[in-house]
Amino acid sequence: MALAGFSVIKSSGFISGRAITGLTRKRFKSSYGGLKDEDRIFTNLYGRHDWRLKGALSRGQWYKTKEIILKGQDWILEEVKKSGLRGRGGAGFPSGLKWSFMKGAKDDRPKYLVVNADEGEPGTCKDREIMRHDPHTLVEGCLVAGRAMEARAAYIYIRGEFYNEASNMQAAIKEAYEAGLIGKNACGSGYDFDIYMHRGAGAYICGEEMALIESLEGKQGKPRLKPPFPAQIGVFGCPTTVANVETVAVAPTICRRGGDWFAGFGRERNSGTKLFCISGHVNSPCTVEDEMSIPLKELIERHAGGVRGGWDNLQAIIPGGASVPLIPKSICDDVMMDFDALVAVKSGLGTAAVIVMDKSADVIQCIARLIKFYRHESCGQCTPCREGTVWMDKIMERFVEGNAQPSEIDMLEELSYQIEGHTICALGDAAAWPVQGLIRHFRPEIEERMNLYKQKVDFVGQ
Repeated sequence: MALAGFSVIKSSGFISGRAITGLTRKRFKSSYGGLKDEDRIFTNLYGRHDWRLKGALSRGQWYKTKEIILKGQDWILEEVKKSGLRGRGGAGFPSGLKWSFMKGAKDDRPKYLVVNADEGEPGTCKDREIMRHDPHTLVEGCLVAGRAMEARAAYIYIRGEFYNEASNMQAAIKEAYEAGLIGKNACGSGYDFDIYMHRGAGAYICGEEMALIESLEGKQGKPRLKPPFPAQIGVFGCPTTVANVETVAVAPTICRRGGDWFAGFGRERNSGTKLFCISGHVNSPCTVEDEMSIPLKELIERHAGGVRGGWDNLQAIIPGGASVPLIPKSICDDVMMDFDALVAVKSGLGTAAVIVMDKSADVIQCIARLIKFYRHESCGQCTPCREGTVWMDKIMERFVEGNAQPSEIDMLEELSYQIEGHTICALGDAAAWPVQGLIRHFRPEIEERMNLYKQKVDFVGQ
């Protein structure tokens, strides 16, 4: 029997007497994408079905959750490690390893799971869909992930602007308490676990884990130095693990279907399914779940109706949310949507928020607008970020007009490198990378803008 994307494999599911696991299948795989409906984790992403507990149960959520909890911390951690799951919030750190860090805390302080639902990255719109349309995936995920960490409670830190999402999440939490799925003796397992929701006030910086913890404690949302890391001293001075909504929400399905099943999707080190947000100059902007390592071109043409005006009208794409460097069409033609492939082309998967720019877009102005955003959202704690984002914003404003000298391009690039890696958190990096990507791929366009401006000034002066 020939399977799509696989070599010919006997229908018995064995090769040379050996069972085909997800990792074994991966060695035979030659193409990625085209996720089947039965393999989707988020089955109500578009809100077509009942998002409440009754609807969630009918879609297979909360199935065998008690058995998963009773199997214990080590079993859950092993399945998550086996799955190859990496953080879906942008950094891509191996989740099984991260969730095991709190095992080192041997004192009697309570442990906490903090869910980062402060989705503020421009272009990113995946976590809000989970919380609005499939909230029980996150509630169940908190219980399973919390058990893996031996956490006493989970705090869901949700962005203040997410009114409908917060309402639905609170209703789902209430339903889970009333059904005995969380709280005292969760699911009848003997494990006590509470979930609380905390609404933020809309600051982008609070998406950074230490700033989020500070805000959760009632302080200003400003990152604090590490070490100590949250796994040692986190929220309320207790061991804490901060994880993204999507990362937590997939944990129950991984445990139910097995880590090997999840590892069977995507390339090595880039396992699983992923939510992709596609916006900008496409015919049908959407958020969609598909396989990791799907080619970028296929992702856009299969799910978003293609680039407006056709693929040849494409100018550039920001593949992972506003904070990663853009890539031009020549790279977009062949690149895969996973961590390693995008790092190889000097960009990143980030949150997998694909922002498409066709040839009608002023790419210089687009990046200038992003720099203005980062200038506005800088908390001002670190001098390189506080001052550097202001300088970059002023220079980029002149670049849009063309009122600059070609030598200033190198000055701007050097400035970005003086910000990158010299701040407490990654906001400085996020502000620097869009500029670096612009200069790397569109220097001739910047220089042409400057030449046109000079010709205009010279003509007026005659």
